[in-house]
Amino acid sequence: MRSVRSDRRRRAPRRDRRGRGLRGLRYPVTAPVFKNRAQRFDDMVLEALEPIEERWGDELTELDLAVDMVPEIEQTNPDATSWPPEVVEDLGVPLAQLVPAGVDRRGLPTRARIVLYRRPLEARSRDGIDLVDLLHEVLIEQIATYLGVEPDSLETGENS
Repeated sequence: MRSVRSDRRRRAPRRDRRGRGLRGLRYPVTAPVFKNRAQRFDDMVLEALEPIEERWGDELTELDLAVDMVPEIEQTNPDATSWPPEVVEDLGVPLAQLVPAGVDRRGLPTRARIVLYRRPLEARSRDGIDLVDLLHEVLIEQIATYLGVEPDSLETGENS
């Protein structure tokens, strides 16, 4: 008797221990649980920026907003804990920085931008609500520096 050999290789079944496999996602894709930490932080930044943008949106059209995980700021004197006025810091650690408009290394013009540092900001807040409040305060300080106004005038909505 001749055995017929199949061209297909035998594959091991890809199933879990009981043979049922994964039936579907545990959470819907739209659920907040499905987002990672960075995506949730980005949502909180937008939430904190919304009331400022409603009042000052016309003045902020030339300003970009960016998020970095940690600051990469080089200081000339590493023992000094003082930062330039465009940096918002807490206990010597920068939380955000205003980068003015200018020209990059290739000679192309750049727009002004506020860079928020996610890890230091998260470390200084107790929960999500506290983080949104801290983000709002930092954004108020940075936008006030950008516009050349007092932070209190941003809160009250006075255009000067």
